[in-house]
Amino acid sequence: MPGLLARAVERFGDSEAIVDRSVEPHVRLTYSALADEARATAKALVAAGVESGDRVAIWAPNIWEWPVTLLGIHLAGATVVPLNTRYKGSEAADIIRRSGAKLLFTVQGFLGNDYVSMLDGQDLPGLEQIVVMRGDVPAGAVGCEALIAAASDPALDQQLDARIAAVSPEHVADIIYTSGTTGAPKGVMCAHRQTVLAFDAWGTIVGLRAEDRYLVINPFFHSFGYKAGIIASLVKGNALIPLATFDVAAVMETIEAERITTLPGPPTIFQTIINHPAFDIDRLSTLRLAVTGAASIPVQLIRDMREILGFDTVLSAYGLTEACGIATVSRHDDPPEIIANYSGRAIPDVEVRIADDAGNEVARGEQGEVLIRGYQVMLGYFDAPEQTAETIDADGWLHTGDVGIMNPDGYLKITDRTKDMFIVGGFNAYPAEIESLMSEHPDIAQASVVGVPDERMGEVGYAFVVLRPGAATTAEEIKGWAKGHMANYKVPATVEIIADLPVNAAGKVVKFELRDRAVANQSGRGAQ
Repeated sequence: MPGLLARAVERFGDSEAIVDRSVEPHVRLTYSALADEARATAKALVAAGVESGDRVAIWAPNIWEWPVTLLGIHLAGATVVPLNTRYKGSEAADIIRRSGAKLLFTVQGFLGNDYVSMLDGQDLPGLEQIVVMRGDVPAGAVGCEALIAAASDPALDQQLDARIAAVSPEHVADIIYTSGTTGAPKGVMCAHRQTVLAFDAWGTIVGLRAEDRYLVINPFFHSFGYKAGIIASLVKGNALIPLATFDVAAVMETIEAERITTLPGPPTIFQTIINHPAFDIDRLSTLRLAVTGAASIPVQLIRDMREILGFDTVLSAYGLTEACGIATVSRHDDPPEIIANYSGRAIPDVEVRIADDAGNEVARGEQGEVLIRGYQVMLGYFDAPEQTAETIDADGWLHTGDVGIMNPDGYLKITDRTKDMFIVGGFNAYPAEIESLMSEHPDIAQASVVGVPDERMGEVGYAFVVLRPGAATTAEEIKGWAKGHMANYKVPATVEIIADLPVNAAGKVVKFELRDRAVANQSGRGAQ
């Protein structure tokens, strides 16, 4: 990443790199200014005792300080650990603790959250300092400006230059925590080389250009926002315009004011824009490129994105954190039916195949597990060699757990999700993790969560709950409790209290029965 940043300055130095309209006056950084800001942050990290290979966490929304801090971490030779802004304190603390993050960069006041106080009382022995990038600085934390101002020793420049020179393409650039079916988030390690190569390929295939103005609604803490956003932009030299929250009025205002050309995101974003009462096509005339994915896509939406939103190019893609966020992408000349029903074909130098339970490739058109092999497959799970070995086999194939088919032309169609995972507005929600969190409720004996279709969010959670004997908690009280104990996309939209969960002969919960019941109840057929 340091080499990529230096090359971007050489090629695009005076061009706009980042525009942040969330502050007044608006922040506009050229590529040269971005590099200067990142270097100042890196010097501050070195002065604060961050060593090469240390982990530094970022818990913040899409603001200009995020990519500056990211690049500062990389220049200092450290590894970034992004945190979901929807996490509650216990969820964030778990990842900070398990990753061994030495510093945390965060904000105060985003969506009313006091992130620093959310960590009060949490056991974080390895966290040495909390740095506030924006907002009031409470006691026990330090402001980002103060941290940078303290790094005034001229000797730091030489130390930083040595640190930058020592960064290898094989060094771990990021550890992104992704939930699994066990319920415990796993830290996916990817190297600098993997991310730069993968999103050079992504940017080339989708047709990202230096003259593009790229609105990033996808959160930076996710691969789609961080890698397909920040890193792809550094490769191609376009302007990046971050948006902290998705609001249709703000989206249209930004598209019009900044002459946005590029808008990737999950299908939910485009459906919401088209159906919004304030939708005005005249304000969106500059749009030309959309890349979507993360959920099933109606063919009509692809057509609407072209005919109503005016995109010249609409593409779909498939990836997962363990594959650096990307594996397949559709191509410009693919028809709407292929783009909607398939997630494209493998990017160059990456293999994707469909396999049976023994790992043997099946015939085209037959269903099986999606396997991926290539340079972008993760280095492994952080501090979890056994889980890594279970996921990447001896021949280097990443076993995704996703079920799919492949057509004769090599296009991938995902037919089922990883185990029982469902996707809420672009966010992966894992039932086992939600069930684990719900089990902390004092009145809940058992909980089983399934995903059900939702017109606005794509899917939402539906929780079946068995109460402890004598408990009198209501479904609404449980939902209220859940809102205070887990990220909002994990909170079940519906809670149904039942006497017992259906189980098979082995004592395992029969999820498909619950899913059928949830869908029936949701549609009003047999509602309790």
